[in-house]
Amino acid sequence: MEPVSALPTSPPPRRYLDSSVVKCWVVIPAKAPDQAKQRLSGVLDAAERAKLAGAMLHHVVTAAETARHVAQVSLVGPSRHGLPARLPLWKDPGGGLNPALQAALKYLPHDAAGRLIVLPGDLPKLTALDVELLAMVPGATVGIAPDRHGTGTNALSLPLPHASGFAFAFGPDSFALHSAEASRLGLAIEVIHSQGLARDIDEPADLADIVSLIGETG
Repeated sequence: MEPVSALPTSPPPRRYLDSSVVKCWVVIPAKAPDQAKQRLSGVLDAAERAKLAGAMLHHVVTAAETARHVAQVSLVGPSRHGLPARLPLWKDPGGGLNPALQAALKYLPHDAAGRLIVLPGDLPKLTALDVELLAMVPGATVGIAPDRHGTGTNALSLPLPHASGFAFAFGPDSFALHSAEASRLGLAIEVIHSQGLARDIDEPADLADIVSLIGETG
């Protein structure tokens, strides 16, 4: 496969806030470049995987920053992947994705937002509108965006402070586990179906999505 190109740069961030929707804080986990996308090692070498991960992360951050109702975007992990210092970088305590996100819940400043959105950094078709769908989940409701298979979770929208004790369960069957966790906390559930949220890049077969995007944008 040919080396992966960087995704194009989008316009600068915009904020058009609607007072009927709570202020949201977006958290995006980011692995170290040399640890990213190891399941693609059969088709991409280490440098290509790092470049792909960085390009997708930049794309997801731009989509989040240009979405309405998003007040701040933060990263949790060991590296910014070249992203600007205006994005807080929270320390990853180790142990995998779920401990990193539990730490992010603690790092979030008190009263900083009425909703926490968790986005993966590998959504090449994500748009600002997809992020707005997560931001506009109503009241004491957890928004869950399933993956393309319907069994995993690709994004969460958590109401605060109602979900401050939410236990993350990314991994096998995470859609069912996150639904059960919302129910445990007495929160309603809204399932958000979107191609931009569903199509992450994990396996070699998924690379058609990134190649298609690069081809469309040159």
